[in-house]
Amino acid sequence: MTSATLSLFLLTFFLVSLTPGMCMMLSLSLGMSVGVRRTAWMWAGELLGVGVVAAASVLGVATVLLQYPPLFTAFKWGGGAYLVWLGIEMWRSRGSLAIPETAEGAQAPRRLQLAMQGLVTAIANPKGWAFFIALLPPFLNFDQPMAPQLSLLLAIILSMELCCLILYAMGGSVARRLLASRSNVRLMNRVSGALIAGIGIWLMLD
Repeated sequence: MTSATLSLFLLTFFLVSLTPGMCMMLSLSLGMSVGVRRTAWMWAGELLGVGVVAAASVLGVATVLLQYPPLFTAFKWGGGAYLVWLGIEMWRSRGSLAIPETAEGAQAPRRLQLAMQGLVTAIANPKGWAFFIALLPPFLNFDQPMAPQLSLLLAIILSMELCCLILYAMGGSVARRLLASRSNVRLMNRVSGALIAGIGIWLMLD
């Protein structure tokens, strides 16, 4: 891969990552509801999912999935329903910024739960699969060893994705501090819950 090709890939993927999408909106919502530090567990799951999707796209797994729409649709609807459920649980919360909860004072969401939110959102996003199928091959030289090229592109992809996730979560955290008075907590939970549920519906209908 030439330096010109690499520079073009850097610019292209940065602009794509910065665009508001399902994962970025999830990071924004969690940054608002649980804070930037705890949202990092969602980033871990999301980055794992993005890495899997990118690698699978190059290896041809994505083509197989897209050839069997019922299988992919079932996975997508399952992931979307999970996010809708989380959004409803947050909407119903009453006095804490944590999710899911049904009563005041409930504990913050578990780390595994946050990671699963990121993983499901990344893997079940059909645009992610289509994007990597279309984007990655033109930047690969199939006459050279694939492993070093794919490793480099994945490192770039995950680094840029993480930077954008952090920016969105910080934006949510700023909103959290502005609305941190107890009288506004319920409103903020409803906003965050609506965002997460909306992401789930977006995922199912996309």
